[in-house]
Amino acid sequence: MPNSRLQELAARLVLVAKLSSILKRRCGAQPKKVRFLSETSYEAGSWGKERRVVYKAEILEKGPNSRFVVTNRPEAPLELYDRYVQRGETENRIKDYKRALRADRLSCCKFLANQFRLLMHAAAYWLLDILRERLVRRGYRRLQLDTLRLRLIKIGGRVRQLSSKIRLHLASGHPGRRLWQALSSTVEGVHE
Repeated sequence: MPNSRLQELAARLVLVAKLSSILKRRCGAQPKKVRFLSETSYEAGSWGKERRVVYKAEILEKGPNSRFVVTNRPEAPLELYDRYVQRGETENRIKDYKRALRADRLSCCKFLANQFRLLMHAAAYWLLDILRERLVRRGYRRLQLDTLRLRLIKIGGRVRQLSSKIRLHLASGHPGRRLWQALSSTVEGVHE
């Protein structure tokens, strides 16, 4: 959580972003977000010297959003902030792997057993990530893996193997039914 001094530093840029968003709407555009970046030097009370702070002022549909990155890297603010966001995405994937799939549970006594468990967790991650990306391509918002696992995998149903196809039977009131329908329409030869 940024402190009030950093919020004051970003206040002008947030105002510029708000005004830009208003102007775009008046011109007929419907921007999902308006984003500006800048930088300054700042010294917190506990720091021994001033440091570079890159800050973002963003106006989203749900309101203003400001973020701050303390850095010693030389890149321009936009390049640096985008790099920081990419790093955060990597950390989110690791969190998905550990939390949604319990990949950190390697409690077997034998190394090979733990190695096999880790391999199975990696395969499950790969499968869920493919399902998530297919749903995104079909127009659904990007779901976290634990949400996807609960809505698609951790459910009761009946699988019937026929001579030419496999049928999956779910309850008509199943909360993940639309997701399954979207996924089934992405596979060739699958019919409802």
